[in-house]
Amino acid sequence: MTQGVRALQREQTRQTLLRESRRLFATLGYGAVGLAEIVRAGGVTKGALYHHFPSKAALFRAVLEEAQQEVSEHIAATADAHAGAWDQLTSGCQAFLSASTDPDLQRILLVDGPAVLGWSQWRAMNKDTSGRHLAQVIGTLIDEGTIAAQPVAPLVHLLSGAMNEAAMRLAASATPGDLASTQGALTQLLATLRTRR
Repeated sequence: MTQGVRALQREQTRQTLLRESRRLFATLGYGAVGLAEIVRAGGVTKGALYHHFPSKAALFRAVLEEAQQEVSEHIAATADAHAGAWDQLTSGCQAFLSASTDPDLQRILLVDGPAVLGWSQWRAMNKDTSGRHLAQVIGTLIDEGTIAAQPVAPLVHLLSGAMNEAAMRLAASATPGDLASTQGALTQLLATLRTRR
């Protein structure tokens, strides 16, 4: 067996473990899923799992990173579909709230993510993905005068915190109209940042 074939098999095993773990974590929650269940679902051995991930927490972190990257790409694509920076900001923020209502993502990103990794690590991962896009568009809006001149980082942190809190509230809500009302409140909040011209 050539090295290329082995490398392909290793990557396929890794992807299988990520896919099955994500499905189990999303439906059952991190605490209810054991490694035996993951390897059984993936059709691999514990040795194969440990070859790729040293622990259940490391496997969960990889699943979380993958999910965060997908959400970040969705937000960026939604924002980039608009020409102006203001529309990019508002559509990207609304896309984040919409994505956060996906039940599979909610448990991984909003419930178990901060609990398993701890708030600081979870927040740092969020900052590296969708937070980066938010900082870029806010910087552009400040440069063009649409938002008053101010340091970018504190404003990004405040907006990100507000949206994360709103997403966590939506994750705990069973009320159908909560997404629309939360998006409406976000629209009003963002509007207050705009300079009057």
